[in-house]
Amino acid sequence: MRTKTIRVSDKMQKGYRYELTEPVGEHFDPRFKPELSPKKMLALGVFGGVYMRDCTKEFSRDWFAKARFQKKGSYKHDSEFNFFGVNASQPLSVWREKGWIYKDDPRGWFQWYCRYYMGRRGPDDDRQIKRWVAIRRHIAQIKKHCRIGDFACHTKQRQAVLHWAYDSRKL
Repeated sequence: MRTKTIRVSDKMQKGYRYELTEPVGEHFDPRFKPELSPKKMLALGVFGGVYMRDCTKEFSRDWFAKARFQKKGSYKHDSEFNFFGVNASQPLSVWREKGWIYKDDPRGWFQWYCRYYMGRRGPDDDRQIKRWVAIRRHIAQIKKHCRIGDFACHTKQRQAVLHWAYDSRKL
């Protein structure tokens, strides 16, 4: 595969560039087995319908064709846009406080995942994959306390797990 350079200019990054060195959706680290693509996550409803709306040009247009986004101009998180109808997010300020934000991905894990999915590989991959693996503890809790398909059980955990590309609809 030929390397492709992506140039980013959005509200949170200006003049950022990265290289795509792997085919889209392929050659993931063997520890990293997401159940949902970024396109599917956006269509299901994640992050209150406001996350990443200003950076759609960076990714494939079809990712956003069925994305559950709020109307342009609205920047307040709205749980109605989430698959489980609950807010399972913390503000970006909390993410920064806890050191979860890497300079190349100022929007956090999902931005990293979108870029990784597109074929970028980089120095933060190992840390982000370890964080993704750690979310499995929430899956164990859902399985322990909820019947399969009971979407009313542990809705915040189910939505949070969905944020991490695990298909909590199957739990």
